[in-house]
Amino acid sequence: MNTSDLIIPMERLAQKIYFLRGQNVMLDFDLAEIYGIETKVLNQSATRNSERFPDDFMFQLTEEEFDNLKSQIVTSSWGGRRSPLRAFTELGVSMLSSVLRSPKAVEINIGIMRSFVHLRRMLAGNEELARKINEHDYHIGKLYEELNKLLIPPDVPPKNPMGFQAPKTKKKA
Repeated sequence: MNTSDLIIPMERLAQKIYFLRGQNVMLDFDLAEIYGIETKVLNQSATRNSERFPDDFMFQLTEEEFDNLKSQIVTSSWGGRRSPLRAFTELGVSMLSSVLRSPKAVEINIGIMRSFVHLRRMLAGNEELARKINEHDYHIGKLYEELNKLLIPPDVPPKNPMGFQAPKTKKKA
């Protein structure tokens, strides 16, 4: 399957991946929308199979995380929720394919997994670029240090001054 064959473009899927608690996650309502089911149905499936979703697969957002995330997303489709948002890590999204068994869910899951891999590759590329920039900055800094040393006038006057020098007169005692 090629990326142009996906039901939902990879770019759109990648926009629904957030960075929380040091990992990439997708939120329950985004996943429900992508799968074409209600958020309640997705969460019920995860709850019924809770042994398949340990903390490193799925977790509930704290109120502070929810507020931070809400402020990052200008258009809000949160609605009035009674239960906290659930975040699914890459492993949790993968596990959803065994819980949501429709052919559409499997196909969508493949696209989501590819989006996680694509995002990981982009981040790895950015880390390499950041490393090179830091190395470049270090060398530029060293170059400036050496140039500054050359610009500082020496403290000791030259031993053999050049040019006309007035003869030194001896003081009369």
